[in-house]
Amino acid sequence: MSILQKAILLIHCPDQTGIIASVTNFIKENKGNITYLEQHVDAEENIFFMRVEWELLDFIIPIEKVDEVFSEEIAIKFRMKWKIYLLTERPKMAVFVSKLPHCLYDILSRYCSGEWNVEIPIIISNHEEINVIANRFGIKFHFIPITQENKYSQEIKTLKLLEENKIDFVVLARYMQIINKHFTDKFPERIINIHHSFLPAFPGAKPYHSAHKRGVKIIGATSHFVTNELDEGPIIEQDVVSVSHLDSINDMIRKGRDLEKIVLARAIYKYLDRKILVYKNKSIIFN
Repeated sequence: MSILQKAILLIHCPDQTGIIASVTNFIKENKGNITYLEQHVDAEENIFFMRVEWELLDFIIPIEKVDEVFSEEIAIKFRMKWKIYLLTERPKMAVFVSKLPHCLYDILSRYCSGEWNVEIPIIISNHEEINVIANRFGIKFHFIPITQENKYSQEIKTLKLLEENKIDFVVLARYMQIINKHFTDKFPERIINIHHSFLPAFPGAKPYHSAHKRGVKIIGATSHFVTNELDEGPIIEQDVVSVSHLDSINDMIRKGRDLEKIVLARAIYKYLDRKILVYKNKSIIFN
C-alpha cells in the first residue's frame, strides 16, 4: 500500500466519552484501514487531541465529501475542530533568509534529495548575495531589501508574491527581520522560525559571545510558529548540545549553527507530516 493513498485527520475538542470509538467506527464503516492513531488529553484544559491516519484505497466516501459527511455524523456532536489532509498533497513552501545561509543550504539539500514531499517555488531575502545560492538550486529568487521606512510596503509586496505563487507556508531560515501583525495574520500557524535558545537571556546580535563569557555548559536551538508576540509562538522543536571551557566562540558558533539546521529540519518534517496541533499557543506534537 502506497503512503500516497492515505489521509490524515487532526482533531481537538472537549474531552468526553465515545470520541475514539466514534471516529474509528466512522473510518471502519466506510472501509478505511487505520494505520496510525495517537491521542492525548490535556486534563487541565479538559481538551482531547487526536491524529488518525488511514488508507484510502477502498474508502467509500469520495475524499472531497469527507469533510461534509464527517461534520454531520461526528464533528458537530462532539464540538470538534478538525482538519483532513491528503498525503498526496505537496505543499508549497517559501524560504526567507538573510545573510547566514547554513539553514538554507540544509533545507535545499533535503529538498533536492527528495527527503520532503514539498515544493519550494521561491526564496526571498533582504540580502542580494543569496541569489547565488538560489540560482545554484534552480529556484526563483526575490531580493526585497528592508529599511525602517519601507518595511510595511515591502511586506505588502512580499505577501503579494506569496499569493501569486500559491504559497502554503513560510520558513524563516535565519531571516533577521521582525514580521509584523498584518503579515502573521495572513499565515496563522504557517510561519516557522528558528533561533538560538539564548533568548531572552542572551539577546542581541552576538548571543554566542555573551554565552561564552558566562561559561555556559549547553547551547540550544528552538523552532516555533511565528505570532504577533516576538519569539512567543507555539514551540515545535528544541534541542541542546554540550559545550565546555575548551570550546572557543567559533566552536560554539559552529555547534550552534549545526543544531539550528537540525532543529529547523525536524520542525519542517513534523509540519509536512501533519504531526502538529496547536491549542492556546501550545503545540501538541504527535510521534
